[in-house]
Amino acid sequence: MCGITGIFDLREQRPINRSLLETMNATQFHRGPDEGGTHLEPGVGLAHRRLSIIDLSSGQQPLFNEDETVVVTYNGEIYNFPELTTELQRAGHQFRTHSDTEVIVHAWEEWGEACVERFRGMFAFAVWDRNRDTLFMARDRMGIKPLYYSTLPDGHLIFGSELKALTAHPDLPRRMDAFAVEDYFAFGYVPEPRSIFQGVHKLPPGHTLTVRRGQGTPGEPREYWDVPFADSGVADVATAAEELTARLNEAVDIRMVAEVPLGAFLSGGVDSSAVVAMMAGLSDDPVRTSAIGFADAAFDESRYAQMVADRYHTRHSVREVDPNDFSLLDRLAGIYDEPFADSSALPTYRVCEQAREQVVVALSGDGGDENLAGYRRYRHHLSEERLRSPLPLSLRRGLFGALARLYPKADWAPRPLRAKATFQALARDSIEGYFQGVSILRDDLRAHLFSPEFRRSLQGYGAVEVLRGHAERAPTDHPLSLVQYLDMKTYLPGDILTKVDRASMAHALEVRVPILDHKLVEWISGLPPDLKLRGSEGKYVFKKAMEPYLPDEILYRRKKGFSIPVAEWFRGPLRERMQAQVLGPRMADSGIFNMDYLNTLVKQHVSGARDHSPALWSLLMFEGFLARSAN
Repeated sequence: MCGITGIFDLREQRPINRSLLETMNATQFHRGPDEGGTHLEPGVGLAHRRLSIIDLSSGQQPLFNEDETVVVTYNGEIYNFPELTTELQRAGHQFRTHSDTEVIVHAWEEWGEACVERFRGMFAFAVWDRNRDTLFMARDRMGIKPLYYSTLPDGHLIFGSELKALTAHPDLPRRMDAFAVEDYFAFGYVPEPRSIFQGVHKLPPGHTLTVRRGQGTPGEPREYWDVPFADSGVADVATAAEELTARLNEAVDIRMVAEVPLGAFLSGGVDSSAVVAMMAGLSDDPVRTSAIGFADAAFDESRYAQMVADRYHTRHSVREVDPNDFSLLDRLAGIYDEPFADSSALPTYRVCEQAREQVVVALSGDGGDENLAGYRRYRHHLSEERLRSPLPLSLRRGLFGALARLYPKADWAPRPLRAKATFQALARDSIEGYFQGVSILRDDLRAHLFSPEFRRSLQGYGAVEVLRGHAERAPTDHPLSLVQYLDMKTYLPGDILTKVDRASMAHALEVRVPILDHKLVEWISGLPPDLKLRGSEGKYVFKKAMEPYLPDEILYRRKKGFSIPVAEWFRGPLRERMQAQVLGPRMADSGIFNMDYLNTLVKQHVSGARDHSPALWSLLMFEGFLARSAN
């Protein structure tokens, strides 16, 4: 895995500042500590940091075609590169290396923008073609690898794997995007294509960007792939389970090619355990597995990971994480660059740290919940949809909206007695309902969170529009498939994959995600929804498929997730720090917040009257971003 960055002159062929390009590249040293490289010519500068995985001796970048008219800087792995190499050689292309990187330059020559449709893997890259006077950038279908870009006032386009590469450029404007702030406090991250800064964009998953000299602006990204949700032609459980196992096995197999030590994360959940089971069947040597444990049994799942490790005789390593390890808090802003409110970033960082002591490449089970309907919120959403569907929205808004306003809030009561929340859910449309379910701070909380001045700057914008935009383009209208699609467009790339990419790259660890193999994703998307969620059982067909490989105690238990005791921290060892930062001068001076309301959130949480830990954690992370941005 690697880090890429570059500068491209949109207007003419002005010289590129080598020192500046190298400074931008150096910010991503952690992504590729093995080697660094740059290429400069009039109007173009490309740079690369390399973590050597395949073709260790000759895969240096930027890498050229035969006559050095095409050059690429690339982050990722293309797993079908041997087949593509053979096809391109038959077409007359000459290869100087045995790396997947060289496939990109020849594929661009042969197929142009359509080259990405031939690649199977995870990637973000930029190709410069001198003959066509064109810069071509691309990001993989699922958004496993990141790519930021921005056009500067002087007509230069800059890009990088991480936002820090762009902010190293002194001419990048750093005006905060008010819409991105609204998005962050709803979702806990800034969804693509926005970033926290105006004018800085993330290239969306499954998109390319073609930039030609003289056009002045980079134009709009082009989508080359989407999750199809087209009928896979499989309806019965037994057939689907058999084919799912075969497809997963193949996706794992092609991800086990590496010239460096390779292993897997093992949490004890269904997804990582399934990946390890497949790896064990494909490897002659014991699989290296890594896990973390917690002293508090409420958060610890290490015994389940040990069960799988024992069954498959893996070389298993476990590290117990100190439940009061706060040493990473000051580092999170520097790792993620943007505000990022998923508190599981802390244990994710630690498991990556643990894995890197054994391996350079680790396979993970990420993507199973989105693909196979594993989240509990999917069940809740379908239950609400069944209640909403008998009555038209216009009637529900009037009737249940009024009841919701009249009924008292009762978070303390058992769920069946919390009628206010039920009335509110019934008064919403499907997208609003799901949005409220995934929001860190619901609409009513965000209405109080922001200052009047900041609310005016939003001009009526609400973060729900992110989901509405994706829903309008969705290839399905089935209630379950639709919210899976929304998660694949937002939560998966914006939270899960971002979390793992930054945490792993902070340790120069490459993470591969076989359950997000795009061919597997396409096929699973076309399975009948009731094979994914049947009654209250999520991942139904996946669990059936894995019954020969994993015990029921792994498959059918309630998973806890990668949680940490944030609520307790904020009433105990982190109380003073949280109060000082959330109510401190940076937050007040930002002009974004209603400080009286922040004070109310802190007091209610510390007293035990309410649990505001998600809101307070998101505020703490935002303050950390402000502190870093001020330096």
